[in-house]
Amino acid sequence: MATIREVAALAGVSVATVSRLINRNGYVNKETERKIQQAIEELNYHPSSIARGLAGKRMDVVALVVPDISNPFFPELARAVEDLCLSRGYTLILCNSDNDREKELAYMKSLHRNSVAGFICASDSLLQEDLQELRQSGTPIVMLDRSGNADDCSIIRADNRKGAALAVQHLLDKGCRKIAHIYGPQSIVTARERLEGYEQIAQQYAWYTPSLLIPGDFRMESGIEAVQLLLERHPDVDGIFAGNDMMAIGALKGLIRQGIQVPEQIALCGFDGIGMTRMTEPELTTIAQPIGEMGRMAAEILIGKIESNGGENRFYELDVQLIERSSTSST
Repeated sequence: MATIREVAALAGVSVATVSRLINRNGYVNKETERKIQQAIEELNYHPSSIARGLAGKRMDVVALVVPDISNPFFPELARAVEDLCLSRGYTLILCNSDNDREKELAYMKSLHRNSVAGFICASDSLLQEDLQELRQSGTPIVMLDRSGNADDCSIIRADNRKGAALAVQHLLDKGCRKIAHIYGPQSIVTARERLEGYEQIAQQYAWYTPSLLIPGDFRMESGIEAVQLLLERHPDVDGIFAGNDMMAIGALKGLIRQGIQVPEQIALCGFDGIGMTRMTEPELTTIAQPIGEMGRMAAEILIGKIESNGGENRFYELDVQLIERSSTSST
């Protein structure tokens, strides 16, 4: 690949002059511009977007910050974001934060200094003041599947309460008479809303007791551990709603290890709609978020903000869908 030095040498000008023309940050006379453009075409030179960014110009690059890349929900989300970005001429940088606020801020401050065009953040670790600081810096940000204030950024989230209520009602319709909930970290708004959706239905029944609520961390291992604790407390439980699909997969493993048949003895439903739910045996019933739509929408909104230098911040709540599979139906 040709370099900027080769372009400068062929055009008979300095590297600084070529840089001024490429970055549009200084005067270059028409004759010199003609020579440089001719050299660029002859050498098939393509200026680096990173170099342009480091020179103080906006890069055609956006960053996606996710909390846990090992959770299949986030690679599916990232794929949708990337596809839309590529179709619009943008490159995607993926950052895994491990739900660590300091790590997220370090990523975002470093990328902001290097003129990344904007951020999509699918993590709930940032504080409101962090979002306000990012907004004031002029870098657009879209929050995905997480909390935040629409005064500071656009937010896209699925209808978690409705989805949880759908899951519990589905288990009731399948004949369950005592339904437990494995809930996610309550520091995360989606986990809180799914717990609220469960309680909205479950608290109407005499069998409900807070001891049916078992904590998890959205990872498979916590689903395995939750099943063991749940069966110690309530050996007569016959339905489980897990706050995400990874904990549901863990719960399925835990039940199978204890010789419990799913769904004949205990029916099981997850939340998210990740592809892995089709790979288990039995396949998992789940409340599916529109993962692809969420990713594409986030990228579209962010690029719109980048290219219009702002735009209105809004809160978007997308619908969810019950996908019934054999973990809740023996037929």
